Amino acid sequence: MSEENPHSTSGSPNKSWLDKIVQTFTGEPKNKEELVEVISEAQANEVIDPQTREMIEGVMEVNEMRVRDIMIPRAQMITIDVEESVEQFLPIMLESAHSRFPVISEDKDHIEGILLAKDLLEYAFIPGKEFLLKDVLRPAIIVPESKRVDVLLKEFRQQRYHMAIVVDEYGGVSGLVTIEDILELIVGEIEDEHDVEENDSEDIRPLNKHTYSVKALTPLEDFNQFFETNYDLEEADTIGGIVLKAFGHMPMTDEEVNIDGLVFKITNSDKRRLVQLKVVLPETD
Repeated sequence: MSEENPHSTSGSPNKSWLDKIVQTFTGEPKNKEELVEVISEAQANEVIDPQTREMIEGVMEVNEMRVRDIMIPRAQMITIDVEESVEQFLPIMLESAHSRFPVISEDKDHIEGILLAKDLLEYAFIPGKEFLLKDVLRPAIIVPESKRVDVLLKEFRQQRYHMAIVVDEYGGVSGLVTIEDILELIVGEIEDEHDVEENDSEDIRPLNKHTYSVKALTPLEDFNQFFETNYDLEEADTIGGIVLKAFGHMPMTDEEVNIDGLVFKITNSDKRRLVQLKVVLPETD
């Protein structure tokens, strides 16, 4: 039946949801710039809300990106050595609050597998059960830097894995990527039960003797008073403004910068703003 009515504009199985939205607004756009204009006009006319526009633009962006563009760099990978005992690697797991960890031998170019935090649970409730890290490792999925992000997202969904190790053209490990990294390109920052800082009533919260969690919107005057610093109040109203100026660009999560002896690490951000910072004081003891 569908072959007898090839010009039907409704229900075509070959049209994506994005195609159908665009077709609703206007004629077929001829390039990406025209498509962006159509989407912007749709928001201006209140056909879609700003969140929907951002998601559509996120989908468009993902279609043009490669894994190298979104991966967590090798230097920022949190890994566990296959020879470490539970007592050695458990503090690392607790501090990072991640659910998956690459397990290495020798260095980060030698990936033995992936450790899921949940796989440790049975050992916690069975006293005396022998634990060998190698016994609970999951296989590591390897992908090239050049792989398209939309293709990887499809593989994540179809093969039901959540993390992949990224390698360069020579086979060396250059980083890792998770399904959350891709989804955040489309829907924005995804907060989990560990991302409590932004909802915390305190702008400045101690984590340990030398480390603090600080909201990026903390007034600069309050920050100076708390940390006894002298950042220029004429340069910015908030500590986030000072950090952003020091970077000179919109930093990504886990990027660090040293400002007058204090190390600022981005712990939560999106494409438009800084949300949460980790401030590390110099050790004076």
